[in-house]
Amino acid sequence: MEETRKKILSGIQPTNTPTLGNYLGALSNWVKLQEDYDCTYCIADLHSITVRQEPAQLRKQVYESYALLIAMGVDPQRSVAFVQSHNCQHAELSWVLSCFTQFGELSRMTQFKDKSAKHPENINAGLFTYPVLMAADILLYQADLVPVGIDQKQHLELARNVAIRFNNIYGDVFVVPDAYIPKTTAKIASLQDPTKKMSKSDENPNASISVLDDRDTIIRKFKRAVTDSDSRVVYAPGKDGINNLMSIYGAVTGRTYEETEKEFDGKGYGEFKLAVGEAVADKLAPIQEEYARLSADKKYIEQCMREGAEKAYKSSRRTLQKVYKKVGFAVI
Repeated sequence: MEETRKKILSGIQPTNTPTLGNYLGALSNWVKLQEDYDCTYCIADLHSITVRQEPAQLRKQVYESYALLIAMGVDPQRSVAFVQSHNCQHAELSWVLSCFTQFGELSRMTQFKDKSAKHPENINAGLFTYPVLMAADILLYQADLVPVGIDQKQHLELARNVAIRFNNIYGDVFVVPDAYIPKTTAKIASLQDPTKKMSKSDENPNASISVLDDRDTIIRKFKRAVTDSDSRVVYAPGKDGINNLMSIYGAVTGRTYEETEKEFDGKGYGEFKLAVGEAVADKLAPIQEEYARLSADKKYIEQCMREGAEKAYKSSRRTLQKVYKKVGFAVI
């Protein structure tokens, strides 16, 4: 008998074009996960408005993000790929779960503290209850596994706690999700401050590579990347800049640190930076070409969005109805 495949759920906010770090650290893995898991991927636009957005720009970025997922290799026929706001059940389950989440739990969330500090003029209730919506995203689809970075571990733990709390009251309603930790994942740092991760929100335009940056821009940014006073291409403690570039080179070429060291033995940082830039540009070129093709076919993108929304709604409807019955609503 064929073993049932485990379910994975993950999402990405459409607030900016993904960086090379987003692609190598997470999105490229989304494509690989389709081989072994039942995958549900969403464009998390509901989460985006905890910080004030310009409506037309957000709408544009939702389309861009969705097209990019497909361009990168997420197959809308094999996976459920949808826009979060297209399935109203996320917001509905979030309300129920908020009644099973303690105020103290949310007040301890470090992301709330961080974003409140960044946006003191708009410390809204949505920013505070954001982790409950994330719990709803996960539990709605009975996900077994959730790929998470360090900054989201707290939110997954909250989702687990809420699921266990609800199950203890009403029986086995939710699957309690576990973190999915890939065996190998690229950790990509800022090109200008390699002690920090590469971020979409970095104010320095030379610090990050957008997956849609053109070839000349990519190479120029790598030429300006921060390294150190040495000139040997060697992976070693304390050499954050060159270590980051070697990690990127390895992620896009498949070469180990040892192979990279051998390839660039006797060559300086300038030659290596150029090689990294060219390798990254080569890696991103097919994605950019496919994205351009998809972007020109808005009808196809909207068709995929509709089909994805229908699949997401159907997949999650049973969970929400079960929750409604358990809490005492008159489900008709």
